[in-house]
Order: sequence, then C-alpha cells, then structure tokens
Amino acid sequence: MTCVTESGHQQFPSSNHQTLKNTFYLCLKTTGMLVYKFGGASVKDAEGVRNLTYIVKKYGAKNLVVVVSAMAKTTNGLEELTNLYVSESPSLWVKFDALKTFHYDLCRELFDTEQHDIYNRIENIFNELSLILRKQPTLNFDFDYDQIVSFGEILSTKIIAAYLNENDVPVQWKDIRKYLKTDSSYREAKVDWELSTRLVQQNMPADVPGMYITQGFLGSTTNNLTTTLGREGSDYTAAILAHILDAEKVIIWKDVPGVLNADPKWFDDTELLPRLSYLDAIELAYYGASVIHPKTIQPLQNKNIRLFIKSFLKPDAPGTEVANLSYEKLVPSFIFKIDQVLLQVQPRDFSFIAEDNLEIIFKAFASHGLRINLMQNTAIGFRVCINNDQTRIPRVLSELEKNFKVTSETALELITIRYYDDQTIARVLVNKSLLLEQKTRQTIQLVVKDLG
Repeated sequence: MTCVTESGHQQFPSSNHQTLKNTFYLCLKTTGMLVYKFGGASVKDAEGVRNLTYIVKKYGAKNLVVVVSAMAKTTNGLEELTNLYVSESPSLWVKFDALKTFHYDLCRELFDTEQHDIYNRIENIFNELSLILRKQPTLNFDFDYDQIVSFGEILSTKIIAAYLNENDVPVQWKDIRKYLKTDSSYREAKVDWELSTRLVQQNMPADVPGMYITQGFLGSTTNNLTTTLGREGSDYTAAILAHILDAEKVIIWKDVPGVLNADPKWFDDTELLPRLSYLDAIELAYYGASVIHPKTIQPLQNKNIRLFIKSFLKPDAPGTEVANLSYEKLVPSFIFKIDQVLLQVQPRDFSFIAEDNLEIIFKAFASHGLRINLMQNTAIGFRVCINNDQTRIPRVLSELEKNFKVTSETALELITIRYYDDQTIARVLVNKSLLLEQKTRQTIQLVVKDLG
C-alpha cells in the first residue's frame, strides 16, 4: 500500500494501525484545512467509491473534511418511499426492499467478506428506517420527508467510511446532525450559525490533524429532530463547514469538467468557464445552474475561501475556480428550467398591486416554502414563474385565492442568459412563444412555451 506525495510514492511500513495512521498524515500535503464534497453521481457504484478513495489519497490534506451525498438515485428512491408512506400504499415495502438490496449489493462489491461489520451497520440503519415507516404518518409532510430521506446520506457515509478505513485511509465518521443545528423549517432548514460553529469546532477541530467523513444536506433541531437544507444541499453543507473551520479551499467533485456555460443536454458546443467571480457564481447558481447549490457561495465569499469545481473522472484537470476575481465579461451562459408554472395574481376588487397586497402574496409563498424563479408586476397584476411543485403550489393557491383571482399556465420553460446579446436571445427563441421577458444590464430571463 502506497500513498502519493508531491515527490513521488512512499511505501507504508508494515506496523500497527496508529503508526500507519501517523504515516498516512505525513504522506499528505501539508496544506491547511480542505473540504471535499462528493455528490451522488460520484459514488453511484462500487467503482465510484474506489475512485473517491483514490482522490482522497492523492489529493487530500492532513486536515480534511469529506462531505458526501446519498448514492446514485437513492434520494429519488427515498422521496418515492416517502410518498408511498404518506399515502399508505401497500407497495411501500417493495420500494424499501429495493433500496436495501441496492446498498447490500454495493457492499458485496466493495468488501471481500460478508462477515464484515458494515453489514450489521447497514442492517441497523434499515431497521431504524423500518420503525419510522411502521408508524402513522404525521400531518406534516415536510417533517416526514426529512425523517425518511435523510437515511440516504447516513447509508452512503457509513459504507464509504468503512471502505476508506479498510484501505488504510484512517477516517472518522461523524453524524453531522449532532453539530449542524437548524430551526424547524423542514426541507428548507435555516442554520443556527452560533450554535453550529461551537459544536463543529469542538468536534472537528481544524488545528488537530484528522480526516472526517460526514453527510451533506442534513442538520437537526436542538431537539435532535432531523432536518434537511433543501434539495441538492450537500454543496451548502460543505460551504458551511469550510466557513466554520476557516478552510483553505473547498473542492466539489462532479461528473463535469467544471462550470460550463450551458448544460450539455441542451447545447453541443459548451465552453468551460475556468474562472468565476463570487458574484457571477452566485448569480448563475441562483438562476438555476445545477453545478452549484445557490446557497453555497455566500459562506465562502464572507471569508474569501476559494471554491473549485473539478471532475472526479479527470481529477488532474484544472476545473473551475470561484474566488474574488474581476473581469469585464464572460461568454454568454445559458440556464434552462423546464416544467415551469406561470401564475397571474390579480386583486378581486381591482385594486393596485401595492405594498399591502404584495405583503399578502409574499407571505403565502414564504410560509409554504415555494421559491419564486421570476416575478413581475403591473398596476393590477403580479406574475411569478415557479417550479411545478405538486405539494406546495396547491397550498399557496388555496391561500392566495382568499383575496385574489389566480390563473396559471403550465408546461413552460424559463431561460436565463447571463452576458446576453441579440444573437443569443434569437438562438433560444426558435420555435418558442415568448410569454414574459425581464432584463437587466447583464442578465435576461425569458418565460417561453414550446410551439411544438
């Protein structure tokens, strides 16, 4: 077994575990605290876990926090499980068994013997999930969601921690829910920064050499009830920990070479953006660039911590750096959001859309956690473009219809172009009907309907 240093390879001595652990840390580059984040695509199978291990060995630091998402489509599967649970569907246990089988099969590929303790750990986790599923659902869907969906990250980090330790990478598994404390806004929990800072610094001290693996996306209330930080929130977890621990940098390992100026699903000729300012990164993330979670940038910018988005398939490639950078402009960047809904809100008494009405409208969206992607108002009308959230939209409509006439149009697309020009606008409007346009000096947003 070797570890890679800047000068080459060095053989580990055959000795006891503590000596091996000390030697491992000596082999790592002597940089400051690093935070790595691996998403579900990077650990979707046994080969992905092996690749994560290779990256940690080659590029890690003696002070390293590894934040991991649920494996492959596990979160989607757990969301399905939640819906089956709430609806009390008899097919609940079929989905449960499928998720259990997936994780057991993965362990069989990673570990030589079925006598390995990881199987007991996985069995205990699924037993805990089973106990939740045998209870009656509560009246709070978001609460039930967080209690069930959170098992994905617990499972992935348990398996990966066991594999790392099995392969001479000494790592401590940490339950982030014990340290990252939030309010009780289930599915969109807000971090208690003061309490979380104290707990994280006590349990993952940056000034003591150590490697930790923990879960993205999760937190808990002060009563230890599990919460989540919002879908795809593992990037945000990495940024929170980096901020609290004064990390040197954060690296998000993705299945893309970095931040591209468009999604390859929509464009063949995409370009890598090698350098992004914090401002451009947060703008692109806010508008829906899926490579970075929208909340990731602010904790890093506040402490001037650099962020890198790199390919876990080509870890030597430079990727994209996000930092305190300046430049005049970038190549145009395109962001597409499909399955959008355009709501038109009008007062029933033909009054103006003024501050009092806006307060009612915004309160309805905020109280039900429904994010607005675009908004525009006229004298007696207010229009918003939102994701087609089947759970939250009916709640918001029910509240708004007490005071307003609300109409909607579905099956729309929201196209955002950062650093647009006339040519780029014309390019995206081919065979589209334009319903709504909003423009600033650097960004244009277009709500469109496909003409077929």
